[in-house]
This record gives sequence, structure tokens and C-alpha cells, in this order.
Amino acid sequence: MHLDDLGLFLRVAQTLSLSEAARQLDQTPSAVSARLKRIEEELGVRLVERTTRSLRLTPEGERFMQTCDTMTSAWTRGQNLLRQGARSVEGRMHIAAPTDTCAQFLAEWISDYSKAHPRLAVTLRVGDRMHDLPREAVDIAVRYGELNDSSMICRILMRTRRFLVASPVYLERSPPLLCPADLANHRCLAWLSRDQPKVQWSFVSPAGSTETIVVTPVLCADSLVVRQWAVSGEGVAYKASVDVAADLRAGRLVRLLAQYEGEAVPISAVMPSGRFVTARVRAMVDYLTQRFAESSVK
Repeated sequence: MHLDDLGLFLRVAQTLSLSEAARQLDQTPSAVSARLKRIEEELGVRLVERTTRSLRLTPEGERFMQTCDTMTSAWTRGQNLLRQGARSVEGRMHIAAPTDTCAQFLAEWISDYSKAHPRLAVTLRVGDRMHDLPREAVDIAVRYGELNDSSMICRILMRTRRFLVASPVYLERSPPLLCPADLANHRCLAWLSRDQPKVQWSFVSPAGSTETIVVTPVLCADSLVVRQWAVSGEGVAYKASVDVAADLRAGRLVRLLAQYEGEAVPISAVMPSGRFVTARVRAMVDYLTQRFAESSVK
């Protein structure tokens, strides 16, 4: 017996009319009568006494009506609780993000969000390696650059660009940097992309032509360490503007070759496509999108 059968009998019991129950259920009276007969046969008892003019519940029908009322009410309450839970921001969430992004602002943003939603528990996995989202049960991965995996759900959080930066201390003791080709005369700091040094640095000249320089890095590490090396005067870094904005404002770093545009860098929230995107995940992505939009970094 299905839950729909309980609802049908309850409607018949409440109206004591096959035609009225059929109208409310958008069925024909004959269909309702047939289903009622099947319910009685399955239970092995008569639930309704039928006459040519009216219906009357048997004592068994009265008891079964109470059972149907209890079960359908419990089912409705359960559905409402599930829908309410789906709309609320609660439960556990796993987020993966690059090291420097977390150190600069993302960890603080997520902390602020968790304080506003005390029923939400967030695990933040910090590191520059590419996570296998489905296998590692990662709900959201914050990733930089163009994405090659079309099987993932992707939402752009921000569009920015990379550019060259170095500390004033480094620039004081280094030769001039007038064009990308001059990088051959400088200490270059590379960050790891998919466990490989990012050595192809692309630029768009004021005339609109694209130039790609293959650098030979003297130091290579994750995104956070590269920025720290640049601040301490170890060399020139090619970083996304969002990651060096605070250092530029504080004067710890200086932008180089400002007349050249670095490569475009979309920052995305990536989610596994084979998993239902919960309300808490959607809410977190909305929040991150808003925080990026409100930030002063462009």
C-alpha cells in the first residue's frame, strides 16, 4: 500500500462521498471506487458501507481513518522539516583553497560567515594542489585560471589579472625592467601550478600584441611563499592582483611594467557535478561572490 492510498482513503472518509473525493483528487469516481476496493482487499476488512445514496465508515474504517490521519500528518511534517533544513545554512562543508588566498582574506571571510551561521561547520583545506573533489568529498574548491574539467559545476567569483611585482629593496639593487624581455636579467620567483613551476608569463603590450616569456626561476614554491619571498626582496613575482593588493597598498611591493597587461585570471568556485548542490553550498558561493565584488581589489 502506498502513501497515496492512505491519502485517498482519508479524503473518502472525510467527505463520505466518492464523487466529492474524486473531484478533490482530480480523478473519476470509478477510479476512486476501484482503489478503495483494492485497499479493502489488501487489508482484508471492509472500511466503508456503501448504499445507493451514501457512504458510512465501518468501525474498522473509523480506526483506519485515524491511522491514515496520523501517518499522512507525520509525512507532511517530515517533508516540511526537510524543506526547512534544505533552506537553512547548517551542517558540514569542506572547502579547498590556495594557500595565499586563505592567508590574505579567504580564511577571515569564512570565519565571519561561520559566526553568522552557528549551525554550520566548515573544514578549510589549505594548499595549492588540485583536489579530486568527488573522491575527497570537497564541496567547494576555489581555483585560479581557466578550468579544463567540464564535468564540474563552476561559478566565477571574480575576474582579475596577473602582473609583475617586486619589493622596493629588490628594485634598488637590480637592473631596470623596461619590457618583459628584461626578465632575463632578474631573479624570477615561480609558483607551482599542478605541481609544476609556472614559467610561462604572458603579457599584452600597449600595442595589443601578446608576448610570452619563459622564465628560469631561481626560487619556486607555493603561492604564499612566493609572495613572502617577493616582499622580502628575493626577486620578481608574477601574481594575481587580488593576492598582492594589500602589499601594494602598504608599499611592501611595487607593480612593474604597468603598461603591460598580464594574463587574465578568473577565480572560480568549483563543485562536483555528480552531487546535489545543497542550500548551504549555494549560500556560501553567493556569499563569496558578494565578498569578492565588495572588495576593493580589481
